[in-house]
Amino acid sequence: MAKENLKTLELENRLLRDQIQGIQSRFEEKIAELSLVREIGQALVHIRSFKKACQYILDVIINNSLAQNCSIMLFDHEKSQLFLICATDSDKKGYVLEPEKVFSKDGVRYLFKLGEGAAGQAVLKNRAVLIQDAKESESFLYGTDNQVPIGSLISIPLMIEGERFGVINLSHRKKNVFEKNDIHLFSVLANFVAITVYSTIQYEKLRDSEQKYRVLSESSNDGIAIIQAGMHVYANPKYKEVAGYSSRELTNIGFEALLDSSINDKDLRTVRVLLDGGATGRPLEVRLCGNNGVKTDVEISFAPIQHNGKKAVILSVRDLSDRKAMEKQIINAQKMEAIGKLAGGVAHDLNNILAGIVSYPELLLMDIPEDSPLKRPLLTIKKSGEKAATVVQDLLDLARRGVAVNEVVNFSNIIVEYLMSPEYEKMICYHPGVIVETDFDTNLLNIQGSPVHLSKTVMNLVSNAAEATPSGGRIVISTENRHLDGSKIKNEAARSGDYVVLSVSDTGIGISPEDIERIFEPFYTKKVMGRSGTGLGMPVVWGTVKDHRGFIDIQSTEGKGSTFTLYFPATRKKPSRDERHISMEDYLGNGETVLIVDDVKEQRELTREILEKLGYDVNSASSGEDAVEYIKEHPTDLLLMDMIMDPGIDGLETYRRILEFRPGQKAIIVTGFSETGRAKEALNLGAGSYLRKPFSLDKIGLMIRAELER
Repeated sequence: MAKENLKTLELENRLLRDQIQGIQSRFEEKIAELSLVREIGQALVHIRSFKKACQYILDVIINNSLAQNCSIMLFDHEKSQLFLICATDSDKKGYVLEPEKVFSKDGVRYLFKLGEGAAGQAVLKNRAVLIQDAKESESFLYGTDNQVPIGSLISIPLMIEGERFGVINLSHRKKNVFEKNDIHLFSVLANFVAITVYSTIQYEKLRDSEQKYRVLSESSNDGIAIIQAGMHVYANPKYKEVAGYSSRELTNIGFEALLDSSINDKDLRTVRVLLDGGATGRPLEVRLCGNNGVKTDVEISFAPIQHNGKKAVILSVRDLSDRKAMEKQIINAQKMEAIGKLAGGVAHDLNNILAGIVSYPELLLMDIPEDSPLKRPLLTIKKSGEKAATVVQDLLDLARRGVAVNEVVNFSNIIVEYLMSPEYEKMICYHPGVIVETDFDTNLLNIQGSPVHLSKTVMNLVSNAAEATPSGGRIVISTENRHLDGSKIKNEAARSGDYVVLSVSDTGIGISPEDIERIFEPFYTKKVMGRSGTGLGMPVVWGTVKDHRGFIDIQSTEGKGSTFTLYFPATRKKPSRDERHISMEDYLGNGETVLIVDDVKEQRELTREILEKLGYDVNSASSGEDAVEYIKEHPTDLLLMDMIMDPGIDGLETYRRILEFRPGQKAIIVTGFSETGRAKEALNLGAGSYLRKPFSLDKIGLMIRAELER
């Protein structure tokens, strides 16, 4: 009996030990499972890099579970396919997709469609799929280029907020390795894997987005700043440039402190409302007063944002300096164009009137003796007409239509000729306390242009300088060669290359900033009326420089003086030298026939008298239509045509019709206007030259001889 009791007791002890061992084994398995989950959880807490997180998950699973291989796939909702993001191969080496490819899907490896293979079924049905024998299973399907041997497999779906996110696959080369109990462990594990992969992807997206926006902000041509509680918490380089402060300095400066004191109350209230971050508003134009008192006109856009969990405002600040300067240039150009159109029309009529005042005295002087008492009055009338014609020419220059001559000239020579002129002597008489000095470059390059206009430019600059030194002072006129490099040019009209530079400096009263802005406006002047104060001098300078493809720089300090620096493109060409004396015999006619075509009767009669005096056989027509009919019946050696005739066809159309039946007909264009596009077209058709009214006897005589002999 005792022996039987002993056997029973031993059996019970053995069963108890087996139970304890089973419990211990399951406890150790749970400890291992918890350890595995804890290890995966570490990735969620400590790792932000997508690649590092994926590699860490692969290592933990392979080193702490029965699985020999592991892979994670994500679900592409657009294509309804799974693509591989990481996996281990047969040598347990890891492969992890670059995060940018996860975003772009560029070059990813798509393996299964939704519902295809164990992975596709797991995602479709949202439950784990266990395959004990891959060879015998209908659910098993190798992915493309998959070379990992698989005997048994578990595919567990990855879900984020109830949405399909992907799948994790664990495999072993032997069959029947995994049990149904493993599904629970790996399902818990899959939750951690899904959260870890999803969070690192979102982190990578955030970092990528932040980097893009930072690059965009740092390289923006607009200033960008974040204002919180009225203070600066961020500023990009452009904003710091406009404000004139560093990032550290701006953190101690409120935005409102940068506003110029000239801001009106309405705009100030608007700024304060927008800075509260409660609304967005239309772009607001204000003036910022930055470091060292530098004031900048800007346009600001406001938008409310959250910064570090608190309400803030992001500002976009656009520097309006260039736009304001461009607007001024456009307004000035429009103003010049409007005045130019008016000037051109007035000049045409005035030149027709002045033709008689200039030319008739010249004809009369040829017929009276040298000692006639009429000679002096006639010379006075002639000179007065020429001066009036000069004023008209200034109007044409204002219209920027007056530069028709393009000679190779040396600027130093033009200055010397001016300093020897009566105009200079007259200016010195008005300003006896002014001392004029010169400083010429002895190797000065030449420029191409109009000597008359360049001489007027010098005259106007020197006259302005003299007016600016009412109590006496120094004026320095200098010339030099200067090469400009494109990287160092600040003027928008400048181009790289060699320039001839003219500088006119004075020690006078200087020019205020307000006057500098208006100095090139027509009829704006502070000169003494009755001397040279027409208000056309500086606009003519501006037009001449522009016509010669140059630009102007002005430096002035009130109370100390001003310097006007003019840049003209240089040329390597040499000036022509034709300085022979011209007498009347050089341009007398030999009975050649000339037809004058002009709609103004007085002009036809005056021109006829001049040409008959020079020995030509002259006829006239009052319109282009009459001229065409006359030429059909009377071949003529030369046409002398007014360009603008009203009513009827103009000089260009007249010449075009005559060429149809008289090809090669010689002609000269005559007008009270400056050279226009239609005049140039007539020259292209074959007209020999262009003559502007009023003209002198020798000028028209030489031009006719040149055309007849051409």
